[in-house]
Amino acid sequence: MAEEVRRPWTRGGPVMHSTDELRIGALSTRVRVHRPTPAAVHPGLIYIHGGGWTMFSLDTHDRVMREYAARAEVAVVGIDYSLSPEAKFPRALDECVDVVSALRRAEVPGIDAARLGVGGDSAGANLSVATNLRLRELGEPVLAAMLLNYGAFDDRHTTSYRRYDGEGYMLTADEMDGFWRNYIRADEDREDPLVCPLRANLRGLPPAFVAIAECDILADQNRLMVDRLRAAGVEVESHVYTGATHSFLEAVSISALSGRAYDDASKWLRGRLAGSRGHGHAV
Repeated sequence: MAEEVRRPWTRGGPVMHSTDELRIGALSTRVRVHRPTPAAVHPGLIYIHGGGWTMFSLDTHDRVMREYAARAEVAVVGIDYSLSPEAKFPRALDECVDVVSALRRAEVPGIDAARLGVGGDSAGANLSVATNLRLRELGEPVLAAMLLNYGAFDDRHTTSYRRYDGEGYMLTADEMDGFWRNYIRADEDREDPLVCPLRANLRGLPPAFVAIAECDILADQNRLMVDRLRAAGVEVESHVYTGATHSFLEAVSISALSGRAYDDASKWLRGRLAGSRGHGHAV
């Protein structure tokens, strides 16, 4: 149903040089790979779609991925991770980390594993931070960049929950609470920094671009994530998009503001991935 409702949002947009689907990694996770040009090797962006860990897919976010591929001149690898409530934490996170490992083993040809970033929207931004935290925990190098679009980084309500709660803002407090319940196994999971990254030690994480939708129940926690990352010594570029609601990037076919947000992030990504040889090892 979500794919059908959002189908008009995904039409049009950049045409890719090639698009492939395959299963990679030890967990045989399905990915969709968009390559914008015939270049033999591209930098890569792993993209993790939003939807409260519960819905949406590679199809609902296909245009989002193509916009980044074309504007940032990167190959985008979209992850078809397992959805809750059938798949609880940490299954989706395990799949994301496994995809990183597979790309570093060159299971997908033509992607430079030394110039690899990760990004996502909402729940996908949560998984992007958690993927780097898990890599650090494993003693593996973190990625070269994090693209964080209006992320769900903590389950606690803040002032923006009260100010922007309602159907007109695309995401309600009740919906978000339900998504958290779907994702976790038990209330104890809420204390795990891999579930709520705002509770994590963020030291040593990659440079981040944070897109904040002004009229979003999650706006406060995104501002707080920016502050926490900077306090941990992580380089951050953040933008607040005035008047934007949750999921506004998906409305690029009718929203000039969405286009500006893609341009801002893509310029940043090109700079981060063009000459990067990886961000370094966990500390």
